Amino acid sequence: MKKNKIISILLVMVLLLASCSSGEESAGEQEEKTTVAKESKAEDSKAEDSKEGGAKYVVGLSMNTLTNPFFVDVKEGVEKAAKELNVELYVTDAQDDPATQMKDIENLITKKPDAIIIDPCDSDAIVSSVEACNEAGIAVLTMDRESNGGEVVSHIGYDAIKSGKLAGGYLVDALGGKGKIVELQGIMGTNVAQNRSKGFNEIMEQNPDMEIIARQVANFNRAEGMTVMENILQANEHIDGLYAANDEMLLGALEAIEAAGRLDEINMIGCDAIDDTIEAIKAGKVEATIAEPPFFLGKAMLQASYDYLEGKEIEPYVLLENKLVTKDNVEGLVTKEK
Repeated sequence: MKKNKIISILLVMVLLLASCSSGEESAGEQEEKTTVAKESKAEDSKAEDSKEGGAKYVVGLSMNTLTNPFFVDVKEGVEKAAKELNVELYVTDAQDDPATQMKDIENLITKKPDAIIIDPCDSDAIVSSVEACNEAGIAVLTMDRESNGGEVVSHIGYDAIKSGKLAGGYLVDALGGKGKIVELQGIMGTNVAQNRSKGFNEIMEQNPDMEIIARQVANFNRAEGMTVMENILQANEHIDGLYAANDEMLLGALEAIEAAGRLDEINMIGCDAIDDTIEAIKAGKVEATIAEPPFFLGKAMLQASYDYLEGKEIEPYVLLENKLVTKDNVEGLVTKEK
């Protein structure tokens, strides 16, 4: 009997110990869960704070190329404005290939940005990409080169016809209304190349003694500008003036002209006012260019995107100021912000 009583007491003690142990473990587990919950809440709060302190908007930037200094400066202008306005950028480089640009924009759409800025490789080829953005509900803005279709919130660029006319007028004045002229054209699938040529040739047609002896495409490319100009120099013993529809082609042509020893013979004008051309004007190797500062184009484009996303009314078509640059005013020219 006494033995059974002892066994019963032992069993009770074991049960009590087990119960205490279980209670302690549950308390420990509860404490751990509470700690995890606090940490999770802290992380959520941290993430929310990060979101509030992060970019206000996300904008995609589809560049046609980033090998041309003009478009490098455009990108820098966009980036400067994006930093100032707290906008996150996704930048792509189509390398002058419309098919690549189409894929770039497809990828940008998957990131669900608030807007996409497009500098088209080709004004016709870009239409399907603009329409894809429209279907995705993403605002589209274009710069420098236009899209020939789709819904675009705003286009910002320079007056390409005016630039062509300024170049033509310069050569008419410089040559006294008479001379043999070469025209180097850009990518003719873009409205910019078409309009710069149109404006230039309108002035040439008004001055019948200004004879176009060669008109060739060099695709806004420096290497092509040099090659094309080499062939033109070989085919023409006398050339008075050269109009290149952008500075990259002009600088390529300059290399060919210098190599041929004909620098003093040909009065040259380009378009864009990139750094290398400015230096060439100061050095007396190139006579003129048309200033279309790309840096400020980029800044204006990002600002327009931001204003639109802020609900402000923006103009559907904006033309920035361009002007003739020669040795007389080159020293005072401002093309970038420090």
